[in-house]
Amino acid sequence: MFPYFDVGLKLTIGLLCLIIFINISGKGNLAPKSAADQIQNYVLGGIIGGVIYNSQITVLQFLIVLLIWGTLVTVLRIAKLRNPEIKKIVDGQPIILIDKGQMIPENFKQANLSAHDFGTMLRLHDINTITEVKRVQLEQNGDLTIVRKGDPNRGLYLITDGLIIEDALEDINKDKNWLMEELAKQNYTEASTIFVAEYFQGTLRIVPYK
Repeated sequence: MFPYFDVGLKLTIGLLCLIIFINISGKGNLAPKSAADQIQNYVLGGIIGGVIYNSQITVLQFLIVLLIWGTLVTVLRIAKLRNPEIKKIVDGQPIILIDKGQMIPENFKQANLSAHDFGTMLRLHDINTITEVKRVQLEQNGDLTIVRKGDPNRGLYLITDGLIIEDALEDINKDKNWLMEELAKQNYTEASTIFVAEYFQGTLRIVPYK
């Protein structure tokens, strides 16, 4: 009976720790947006699955391992929010596959994506030919962001979490100087004070930190 009690106790602790972590870190782990999010889920599952049936690992050791794992994940999340270079290293960057209607073969190689698989992904988005699309971007989580030809210009985030998105500026043929001038017109002097700045149809909408 004792081994079953030990397994049940560890499983209960693991479940509670998982609930606590998801509520503290946000719901992003339920719908991973990057490879790092996926890895975090796999590691947690491996920790819980590998420990609950190992009688040589005590409950205290299990708690310590979960604490170390939670601390590492939290520190990594904070580092990614505060340092865009760390975020690029950990999560990678979106890869543009089609720009202005033209495919970019070298970017397909960079993404390790074959033309056949790309065609399948387009059909899943109800697109039967590349002539229908203006721009396709492979996101960090493996999904495609698609802009169809003839669609109205989509909104672009030029600033997120206080950080300037240079790729988005390039998409609208603007630079940092232009962006700072636009911020100044709305009485903002630092990008770090902006939660989100969205550019849509010639208008820059700003949502600052309170």
